[in-house]
Amino acid sequence: MENQENQAAEDKTFFQSTTAKMLMVGFLTLVLLIPLFFVQNLISERSQRKTEMVDEVTDLWGKDVLFYGPVLQIPYTFYESYSVTNPKTGVTTIERKATTNYAYFFPNELKNTSKIKKNESLKRGIFNHVVFTADMTFNGNFTSPNFSKLGIAEENIQWNKASIIVKTTNLKSIKSELKIQLNNDKYAFEPQNNDKSEYSVLATTNFDYKSLANTDKINFDFGITYNGSNSVKFIPIGKVTNISIDSDWESPSFEGSFAANDATKTINKDGFHADWKVLDINRTFSQQYANLLPDLDDYLFGVKLIQTVDEYQQNERVSKYGFLVIGLTFLIFFLIQSVSKINIHIFQYSMIGLALIMFYTLLISITEHSTFSFAYSIAGASVVAMITLYSISILKNRKFPMFIGTALTVLYSFIYVIIQMEDYALLVGSIGLFLILGAVMYFSRRIDWSK
Repeated sequence: MENQENQAAEDKTFFQSTTAKMLMVGFLTLVLLIPLFFVQNLISERSQRKTEMVDEVTDLWGKDVLFYGPVLQIPYTFYESYSVTNPKTGVTTIERKATTNYAYFFPNELKNTSKIKKNESLKRGIFNHVVFTADMTFNGNFTSPNFSKLGIAEENIQWNKASIIVKTTNLKSIKSELKIQLNNDKYAFEPQNNDKSEYSVLATTNFDYKSLANTDKINFDFGITYNGSNSVKFIPIGKVTNISIDSDWESPSFEGSFAANDATKTINKDGFHADWKVLDINRTFSQQYANLLPDLDDYLFGVKLIQTVDEYQQNERVSKYGFLVIGLTFLIFFLIQSVSKINIHIFQYSMIGLALIMFYTLLISITEHSTFSFAYSIAGASVVAMITLYSISILKNRKFPMFIGTALTVLYSFIYVIIQMEDYALLVGSIGLFLILGAVMYFSRRIDWSK
C-alpha cells in the first residue's frame, strides 16, 4: 500500500515537472498541426475555385493574344510527274498532274503600336478577375517576292490570286472590323478553315499582285481591337520588326525570345511602356516559304500582364508560418509559467492554440470580401485581443498579458512584413528568427531547469 502511494506521488511529481510540461506542450503543438493542415486545404480549395472562375471568365472574354502576320500568300502551279503503264501494250508513259500550292512571304518592314487598358468590370460571385482591351495598329510593306529562292518558275505563279493572311488567337474576342489598306485599296479579312493549331487564320479576298504593286512594293496598314487576358505576344516576321506597347498595367512581365529595349522601357504605378526592335539577323528563319507556313512559336515575345501575389497566395504564405506562431506563443506562455510559478493547464494551452488557428480562417474569409491588408489587421487584432483577455484570467495579473499581447502584435506584424517582400523575404525572415531566438535565450537564462 505504501509502495502504491509512493508511486502515485512520483507520478504526480513527474506530471508537475518542467520536463513533463514541456513534453505535453510540444505534443499539443504537433496536434494543432492537424487543424492547421485543414486550414491550408481550405485555402487551396478556395484558390482552385477562383482558378475555375478565371478560366470561365477568360473563355468568355478572351485569353492570351498571340499574333503571327501579316503574310503575303501567292498560289503557284506545281506539276507532279508520274508513270502510267498501259496493261494491253505494256508501254509506260510519263504524265503530269497539276496541283495548286502556296508560297508565303514575310514583310520587309513590320511596325506595331499597341495600347492595352485594364478592365476590372468582370465579376463572378465574390471573385473579381482583371482582364484587358488591346488596341493594335500594324503597318509596314512587302517588297517583290523572291520565287527564285523557292525554285518556282515565273510561268507557274498565279499573280492574280494573291492574298494577305494573318494567324491569331481568340477570333471571338476581336471587337473591331477587320480591313487592311494595301496601297490605295482596302480588303476585308475573312476567317478560313482552322489548321488545327491554336491559331485561327484570317485571309483577304484575292487581288492581282502585279497591278497593285506598281512600285514593286505594297504598303499595308490595318488595326485590330482585342478583349484578352494574361498576355500579348508577337512573332517577329518582318525583316525589321518594331513593336511598341503602352499600358496602364503596373505589374508587367516581359517574356519571350527577345528583350525589350532597356533605354526606353519604363514601369511605374501608372503603367508601363516597352519597345522591341528585332532584325532578320536576330532570328534563324527566312523571309519566304513554300507549301506550309512554319511553326515559329519559339520566337514569340511580348508581355505577360501578371497580377501581383493574389489574396490566396498571400493566405497560403501566411499559413506556412502557423507552426512558428503556435510554437513561439506556447514558448512565451511556458517561460512566463516557469518564471511566475503560475500553473497553466494543458486545456488552457489548447484554447490558446485554437484561437491562433482561428486567425487563418478569419483571414481567408474576410479577405474574400475585402483587401488582404484590411483582413489581416482585423483577424490579427481579434486574435490578439482574445488571447490577451484570456491570459488575464489565467495569469491573474495584467503585466504578463500585456507582454503577451505586445509580443503577438510584433510577431504578426513581422510576418506581414515578410510576406509583402519578394526579393528580401528569406533574408529578413532569417534575421528576424535569429533575433527571436536570441531574445528567448536571454529571457530564459536565469531559469533553473534542473528544478
